[in-house]
Amino acid sequence: MTIADLWDQRISAFLLSPSQFLASTTTESFLAELLHELRKDKANDQLKILLVSVLLEHPTVLCPSASVGEETALELLSVFSHMPQKSITLKCNIMLAITNVIICTPCLATHTKTAEDWLDLLFQTIQDTNDYRGGLAQQPIRATACDCLREIETCSPGLLSQKLEALYLLKQQETTVLHQSYCLLYTLGLKNAIRILTNQKDVTDLEFKSVLGGNEGFAWKSSQLGLTWMPINMLVQVPRLPLGLDCKELKSIMSSLLEESYLLTPVSQSALLGELVEVVAMVPGLSPTLFKSQLLRLFGTADVSLMHATLFMKDTFTDSLFTAEDENFLLKRLVGTAQHPLLRIPEKLFYMECILHFPENRPISSSGEESLPVLVTPRLAASLHPTVFNDSATMLCRLNLLCLVHLEVADEGEADKGISYLFDHIMALLNIIDNDGSREVVVTSFRALFIFLMHFNGMEELSEKLIDKLCEMYSRHSRLAPNLIGLANRIQEHLDDPVWSVKLLRGLQKCIMEMPPLHLTIHNLSWHLKVLKRVAKEGQITQRNTIYLLLNVLINSNLCERGNWQVGDAVLAVCRNLLEHPSIDQVFIELADLLQYISIHYDDTDIKDHARFYYRLLTNLSWEKLTGVLAKGLGGRAKERSHSAIMSESEGIASNLTVHKTNRHVLQLIKVQEKASQSSSESSSESLEATGEVKNWLEVYQGQFQTPGFGSEVTLRYNLTHAEETDPLFDRVFTICLHFELKDSNYAKVSDIHVPCVFRDRKPPEVKVQLKPFQPYPTSLCVSAMFSTQDGRSWHSRLPDVSVSFPEIFLPLPLPPNSPCECKEQVFEHLWKAAASGNPDKSAISLFCFKPEDKGLVDLIKTHFQGYLITDQQSERSWKVLFFLPPKCHILLKITQAEDAARVSIATDNWELLPFVNSYLQNITDNCSSTVTDG
Repeated sequence: MTIADLWDQRISAFLLSPSQFLASTTTESFLAELLHELRKDKANDQLKILLVSVLLEHPTVLCPSASVGEETALELLSVFSHMPQKSITLKCNIMLAITNVIICTPCLATHTKTAEDWLDLLFQTIQDTNDYRGGLAQQPIRATACDCLREIETCSPGLLSQKLEALYLLKQQETTVLHQSYCLLYTLGLKNAIRILTNQKDVTDLEFKSVLGGNEGFAWKSSQLGLTWMPINMLVQVPRLPLGLDCKELKSIMSSLLEESYLLTPVSQSALLGELVEVVAMVPGLSPTLFKSQLLRLFGTADVSLMHATLFMKDTFTDSLFTAEDENFLLKRLVGTAQHPLLRIPEKLFYMECILHFPENRPISSSGEESLPVLVTPRLAASLHPTVFNDSATMLCRLNLLCLVHLEVADEGEADKGISYLFDHIMALLNIIDNDGSREVVVTSFRALFIFLMHFNGMEELSEKLIDKLCEMYSRHSRLAPNLIGLANRIQEHLDDPVWSVKLLRGLQKCIMEMPPLHLTIHNLSWHLKVLKRVAKEGQITQRNTIYLLLNVLINSNLCERGNWQVGDAVLAVCRNLLEHPSIDQVFIELADLLQYISIHYDDTDIKDHARFYYRLLTNLSWEKLTGVLAKGLGGRAKERSHSAIMSESEGIASNLTVHKTNRHVLQLIKVQEKASQSSSESSSESLEATGEVKNWLEVYQGQFQTPGFGSEVTLRYNLTHAEETDPLFDRVFTICLHFELKDSNYAKVSDIHVPCVFRDRKPPEVKVQLKPFQPYPTSLCVSAMFSTQDGRSWHSRLPDVSVSFPEIFLPLPLPPNSPCECKEQVFEHLWKAAASGNPDKSAISLFCFKPEDKGLVDLIKTHFQGYLITDQQSERSWKVLFFLPPKCHILLKITQAEDAARVSIATDNWELLPFVNSYLQNITDNCSSTVTDG
């Protein structure tokens, strides 16, 4: 695998999930590797563009602070300055990355030296108009520089407010295709500069002209503008300059920009017009008629972005710019375009939304509610009637529009024909469902039905026909139960009067009651029970027939003998809702018979217990207390406490059965020792001793990895103790169950640990946490505990997270304790040679140097490496250390004492461990200076 392929994998993994990727390394290390690779001359441009993409997508992840952002920008700037002239695409990507880092980190807001230098460089770049110095090949660099400056001005409005004259001259001089970029940059700077002036109380002609003729440095102090775009609906007052200012120069500039606008691409024209509309809105001395010459061209456009700009212009200026004829023509144009056969579905939907929210010159209502423009009449919208051949989104959008159209004229005779057409359309959709329509058709049809009912639910005749049709369909297709329940719920939520939903549910109940017994199969019964569960929530519907049906089904079938838990649970869900029904007194005996029958005959213990519990509630509590208990069981808080013995007893039972949550940490895990032995290696060692003398220790060692589970676990030991400040209630806790959740995917799931008890005044128990690494990286565990207290209540508590550091994963070489030195040296030398030769592919060697104090090296080795020493040659000032990291990784160290420093040569069969090794060595050598260089 090449370096490019390796980086491609790493970048893909990072972009897929930055948090998961960084769980196996550090942000600083990954950023350093990335910048180091960018500086390499051997790396090709495609690889470097891939590396830069990380900073374009996630700059704040890799640069969390202003200092890191500034350092990263400086590194990228250094790379940019050393790029060859031919690497145009790479240079553009690096420019975007630098701009991205400066904007997303506090560099720009805090006015750092790097941000200032970068802005100066960008402005110098765009001053090479018409490519006189750089040549045509460097044109993309200038285009990118304009884009970068525009992005910076957008994020920090007003930064270019003192350079308007210079920008205008550059725009005038530019005659290449980049004239468009210069136009957009100047217009944005002009709009923000005027917006800053509107915040001043008294603006004179001199101040106004000085802004237009500004040719100074960047306005760092003025770049604090909060709002950069006017509200589209114009409900908020637009800030304006005072009247009486001399606007001749600004008017000339505006006219020039509008005359050149046709040379721009449609998207750029839209952006330009949007900025100029805001300028005219803020300057009373400019008339909206400046845009009059553009209207004819804009009315005929087929581009979505230009139509959006036109509507923004109309919403802003209304009849100051658009006559009644213009308004009527534009609306007809939108209606025609919304059904154009060559347009894509998203574009048609856009034009439909434009019709629905058309900005009128004289709107009747200014409220935020959806209302139809006055000019949209049934005759104008006749061509937009929905058909079954429309795609789902278009059909629903057209239906909503036509419903609003005919609702406006509902009192007039001509509306009957239109409403009848829409009703026939709904019935056609339901007929398609009745003939086994697809899931998409079902969902679309019910959405269409919801839209129709939202507008015409008051027409009783149509509503009754729809209910009859839906019940008839349900009798043949019980799978529609979730759709019908959802429809009833949504209608009830959105309408003040829930009468239609109640009628539908009553009709469905009747439909189920009248079904032949042969239709009540196990599959269909599950759907019917869902409907009856929803019906049982309606206080206006009597429930006696529901109870009779359930009792007859249970008595006259083998459901009780089969003991299906899902069916039993569905029946009990209906019963639960019946217990809360206001008219429960009328069906008291029938419901009691049903619950008693289930508790005796149903062949499932859990269902029996719940039925018995409901029966006791029903027969012992009043309806008010019963609903309170059930509400509390659902997680609510009972409003009243009962003073009866029965209620007190039930509250005590509920309290004991409820798992309470603690407000703070009650328990914590304290580490006993930094590293632990490994059970599988011990068992392997015994098998080695039993074989007698073995000459080729390397073969034996390699053969161990064929043993399932060998070297797979690390045991960490902790004391389970009380947290420092806890309630005396928790001084004695019992039957503790510790549950562990991993924050990454580098380890296998950790099993729960059970501890009998923890007393504050006794020695804390020791728990062993077994970790099975997939990748031997540092990690942390989220820990929670379930336990009980002396009063019998159960509690759930979070424990402080447990961090697993890198050295805690270290294990000695898994060989017998009495193995001869030649055994360990043989394995060490083999692993070292393999790493040095690059076998396997992930092998790597490195170097770490530090300057120890007197006798500091010997003490350091005794303290940290004693259990991992392979050879100890103090006379020669040389040591060999080997760490085994499950499942199959090794870290080898050759430590030598030189005259002025200690050298630690590092070899590993997994190069991804090197950043962690470096951090570990830096930590144990305290404040000694250290460097790491790749071998």
